[in-house]
Amino acid sequence: MKSKQDVLNQTRSFILDKFPLARQQTLADDDALLGSGIVDSLGILELVGFVEEAFGVTVDVEDLQPENFQSIDRIAIFVESKSFDEVVMIGE
Repeated sequence: MKSKQDVLNQTRSFILDKFPLARQQTLADDDALLGSGIVDSLGILELVGFVEEAFGVTVDVEDLQPENFQSIDRIAIFVESKSFDEVVMIGE
């Protein structure tokens, strides 16, 4: 399981690489990605794919809530919770 800081750094790098609007401003961990227009509705699909591939978690339909992807910090919290859930399920 990756540390929260690793998730923050990798997610920030992905967003800066894929979304030009993110490069036009200073991107803080708590900046709104959806509300600010940095990530649009199609971009959220790219972000979900990145989260699944980079961090080895499954994003279920019920996880597709704006609060889970509203900022880099919220993504890290979401990944942390999904990683913990999947470790608990494996251990059962």
